[in-house]
Amino acid sequence: MVLRRCLIASSFITFSTIGCSDWANSTAKNTKQVVQESNVSQLLIKAKSAPKAEDFVNQGNNLLDASRYPEAIAAYDQAIALKPKTTEAWINKGNALTSLKRYKEAIASYDQAITIKPDKDITWYNRGNALTSLQRYPEAIAAYDQAIALKPNKSEAWINRGIALAKLQRYPQALQSYDKAIAIKPDKHEAYYNKACSYALQGNVELAIKNLDKAMKLSPAKYHKLAKTDPDFNKIRSDKRFKKLIQ
Repeated sequence: MVLRRCLIASSFITFSTIGCSDWANSTAKNTKQVVQESNVSQLLIKAKSAPKAEDFVNQGNNLLDASRYPEAIAAYDQAIALKPKTTEAWINKGNALTSLKRYKEAIASYDQAITIKPDKDITWYNRGNALTSLQRYPEAIAAYDQAIALKPNKSEAWINRGIALAKLQRYPQALQSYDKAIAIKPDKHEAYYNKACSYALQGNVELAIKNLDKAMKLSPAKYHKLAKTDPDFNKIRSDKRFKKLIQ
């Protein structure tokens, strides 16, 4: 089966500027205006040069894109230290942790993001992927359901929900989930391939081949190679129709 991996939340976070109007008060009656202006100017320069949570988030995103995951995590931690409710930092820290297969820590990071902003579908989706990697399938399904409730046309969530259901051998529900993905995006080759896997696991050769053929037509190189070794097809591997398809 083919799991749709996590997506990176790269939305830009807007930060408010810091007010400096009360930073340079003086009780001396004879303080010169030029000194007051100089003090305010220095404080403004210091405020502008001080690192901001936004800067560390952007740095973390660049490191994440470069697959430098430990460094990305360190940057997100810096952002969180400055502004604990930076949702993007928590989400992408979770994504970096997932990439390092530190799934339990990733889930904790996603949970922090959900506590701050529970209505982001991408957080629930990525949480579901981490739970699937830990084989915690019922919890993963619940996370995908939350993502779908927030964004019903999220085909990737429907596909991964189907995989979790198939892992629990709940094949009819898994197939319904794949069909939902196909209804949203008819050329979703992952959905056809995973349908083929579910049918093969049930020993339904005809429908397994039919869906595998659709997946292979949409992405020939990928599935022709994958189907040759995928254990999900072991029950039908000796069937001459299957052999002919993957030749």
